Formats: sequence, structure tokens, C-alpha cells
Amino acid sequence: MMMSSIACDASDATPGADKTLLRRSLLATRKSISPACRQDWDAELGRRVIAWATLWTDTHPGGTLGVYWPIRGEPDLRPAYTELAACGMRLALPVVVGSDSPLRFVSWTPGEAMAKDGFGVAIPASDVTVAPQALLIPCVGFNRHKIRLGYGGGFYDRTLAPSSLPRPQAIGIAYACGLAEFDGAAHDVALDAIITETIVINA
Repeated sequence: MMMSSIACDASDATPGADKTLLRRSLLATRKSISPACRQDWDAELGRRVIAWATLWTDTHPGGTLGVYWPIRGEPDLRPAYTELAACGMRLALPVVVGSDSPLRFVSWTPGEAMAKDGFGVAIPASDVTVAPQALLIPCVGFNRHKIRLGYGGGFYDRTLAPSSLPRPQAIGIAYACGLAEFDGAAHDVALDAIITETIVINA
């Protein structure tokens, strides 16, 4: 059986044609962003993430930050990751364990060897499992209640579920054009904050 991937849509995980259509619309909008705008927005997002991470490190010395490898037009924060790692921050990338399981996070340092999962998503070649105290989570869309719309597989929802203790701090990463009006589902877990290139939604 083929393993699930964060990169794949799974509309059956978020019931309702409205969510499916909204996801498609937001993905199309994100895909249409010009290279020049994307470069500027990614740079600003990177600055904001570094500022947030610097403050977070003050209260979590030695903590590990779970990050993501950009896919499908997600904000590319890899230059920021390199800067954070150079300052001594420990980073980790997610690995899909199974279609009904929380994500597993593997220790990662920018520049080290990478492999690819069954869907071509980059994952660390090393296999050292860690438990991040905070996560940067890419969003296809989000609302003002800090509910995230993803690809529909529910990987991050399971990772943040109350049964997955201790729960890491969850910071959504998105372009501001991903802000949308939609109702959260029963399984949705609100994020702690959302950072975009123009706005930040906190508690």
C-alpha cells in the first residue's frame, strides 16, 4: 500500500464541497504569485520568523524547532533556517509515519544530506527522532480564529491532538492572501499564532 504524504490532497479528511473548493482556490491563488512578489514575501516572512524564534529561544534555551521543507508553493524559509541554525538553534523536519499517525520529527541541520519519501518530499537522510517544543506549520489557508486549512490529510491535527502530549507550540506560516472565511471542523486544532508577510495573528 502506498504511504500517505503531506503533499497530497485528501478532501475526504475535511468533509464538505466548500472546503474542497476553497482549498483549490487558495492553492491556485498561491500558485499565481509572481516570482518577484514571492521573493519579497519570503524574505519578509523569514525576518519575522527569525524575530519570533529569537524571542522563543529566550524562554526555551536548547529547545528544538520543527520546521518544514517547502512544497507546492509554500513560503520558502530555508534561508531563515540556515541563519537560525548558525545561531545554534536545533531544527527538525517532519516525516510521515502512516496515514493515521502523527508526524515524526527528525533532527536536521541545513546543508546535510537529504533523501526523498515516496512522493518526492525531501526528508533528512539521518534518522534521529526528536520531540520539538514548537512547530512552524505551513497553511494553505487560515481564518482569524487561527484555524488552519491544509491539504486535508490531517497530519498536523493528529500531531497537535490533546492525546499527543506534551503539545508543541504551533505557529502557522502563510501568505496573507491565504486568509479566508470558513468554519473549523471538529478535528481542527487552533494554532497558537499565524505569521504572514503583512500580519501576525496572536492569541
